[in-house]
Amino acid sequence: MKHFPLIEQYGLIGDMRTAAHVRDNGSIDWLCLPRFDSGAFFARLVGEKKHGSWRLAPVSASERDTNTAAQRRYVGDSAVLESVWETPTGAVRVTDFMPPGDGGPRVVRIVEGVAGQVQMVSTMRPRPGYGRVTPWIHRVGERVVAEAGADALWLDAGAEQTVRDGVIVSSFPVAAGQSVAFVLSWASSHRRPPERIEPQSALTATLGSWEEWAGQCTYDGPHRDAVVRSLITLKQLVYAPSGGMVAAPSSSLPEAIGLTMNYDYRYGWLRDSATVVAALLEAGYQEEAEGWRRWLLRSVAGDPEQLQILYSVTGEREVPERVLDWLPGYEGSVPVRVGNAAAKQLQLDVYGDVFEALYLAHQSGVPHCKDTAVLHQQLVQHLIKNWQEPDEGIWEIRGQRRHFVHSKVMAWAAVNRTIRLAEAGALDVDLFELVEVREAIHREVCLEGFDPVRNTFTQSYGSQELDAALLLIPLTGFLPPDDPRVIGTVAAVQRELTSPEGFVYRYVTADGRTGVSGFAGHEGAFLLCSFWLVDTLAVSGRLEEAHSLFERLLALRNDLGLLAEEYDPKVGRQLGNFPQAFSHKALVRSAVLLHRLSASTAPNLPVPVMPRPASSPEQDARSLAAAPLV
Repeated sequence: MKHFPLIEQYGLIGDMRTAAHVRDNGSIDWLCLPRFDSGAFFARLVGEKKHGSWRLAPVSASERDTNTAAQRRYVGDSAVLESVWETPTGAVRVTDFMPPGDGGPRVVRIVEGVAGQVQMVSTMRPRPGYGRVTPWIHRVGERVVAEAGADALWLDAGAEQTVRDGVIVSSFPVAAGQSVAFVLSWASSHRRPPERIEPQSALTATLGSWEEWAGQCTYDGPHRDAVVRSLITLKQLVYAPSGGMVAAPSSSLPEAIGLTMNYDYRYGWLRDSATVVAALLEAGYQEEAEGWRRWLLRSVAGDPEQLQILYSVTGEREVPERVLDWLPGYEGSVPVRVGNAAAKQLQLDVYGDVFEALYLAHQSGVPHCKDTAVLHQQLVQHLIKNWQEPDEGIWEIRGQRRHFVHSKVMAWAAVNRTIRLAEAGALDVDLFELVEVREAIHREVCLEGFDPVRNTFTQSYGSQELDAALLLIPLTGFLPPDDPRVIGTVAAVQRELTSPEGFVYRYVTADGRTGVSGFAGHEGAFLLCSFWLVDTLAVSGRLEEAHSLFERLLALRNDLGLLAEEYDPKVGRQLGNFPQAFSHKALVRSAVLLHRLSASTAPNLPVPVMPRPASSPEQDARSLAAAPLV
């Protein structure tokens, strides 16, 4: 019977251009080169051994695929991964990292003897084209190179290398105090070979770079280690040359084992990247916000009516979705997809997230950008014309468009943030028109999106279904957290969309019911939504419950502090693409909010809790106009 590793058995190393998934048995099972959305040279993550991997481990461990390292950790506040193996003859340490820089991507693996002597083996099976192509592997002097089309992988090793049947193998002993290094470098096959690097010097520089960056974090609360690890993970998902960010560095890790909800997340969603920017800003980072803002300008280009909800990491619009039918998928979950057809969807909520990020950038002191201001003005005019349209919503349904309540609430938030920026002198817009639109959206949502019988907002106009995204209603300032309609909605979500542990599902799909996405089956609890519940409980004054749920969510991280998109409480495992930007940005924002509220008094709450006098929805909106998203 074939053994499949759990998603949480992987760690991540990256260089802000691409990233590698390193399993706890010493195998790199996913690596796309030269950038996140390029073809994978190692695709075993969603395939089999023959689809490419690189394992470096003691011989005794390599005899069985399931043998894992005794210990592993990230070195300090860095993306350098360290694994320690203990064998009957001794102990050995393997350090994996990808040096950031301007040259081609590299993976460095350093083997160090800790005690006794250990026989090691490196087994590399490069298979470009997501495991479909067997490259031409040959020697160039002391180096081994694997070439296929435009790509070449150069392997420099401190041990003898042999090539057998498309596999590069090195078997060697390492004693206490000795070290052997491997450096894998990508280059264009038609250009000159990449220069060799000194592995130890590269390690020192990489550690120093990460420690310096992590040291800029301004969060000083009780969960600093978890927050910094999440920030480092988010930083690894930035494509440094352009400032774009991927939602996750993997493709087609399933949201439900054995079923079809397997998508490619190696692209820059406006929603995901904007919320990551917001989390980074709240932790004291501005450079990433400036880089993302430039990426946004280039990606959206000259016509806001041609806005897409996602782009490639360098802003390309065409990311056609296709199926890789030669890959069997993670635990048989097919199809394996690359590209993403959601690029052509209409998702009105993205305006709220983008404008929130721009607002926070302004509040954080990021220098004003005239070009971004012009783009903002154009986008808000486009939103004014289209907010009444149905859309595919945050969950990217692949069926008929609907009037999603969350989409309308975020459209309200977008207009509200625009008003705040205009009042601060950062935008030149017609305030009278914007206030009218803000009030019209609020009036419509409260009329069409609320079920007075059940005392809850609903997923879409006229629907009886619930949606976890409704938890954002008090977090945007659309209504105060003590509004009876908000209280009823939160109670309904907790009653109908949570597991016994309090983890939140996006919508109901269990018991044979088909959710809004058209998917019938049991998916995991959505971690982003679970952190939303933490935030909603916190701003509602239910801090003890919020802290308790936050601690339970922290316990779901793997041993390296990483989170996927979902968690299945029924079987106790992570699901979905990994690691997930949504999950880690939500962890950061919840930690910051809880620390802020725990250290403050009620008047300083980011979303005020106030007695509600008799007032209209429009008056509610005006009274909370300055409340920030969290």
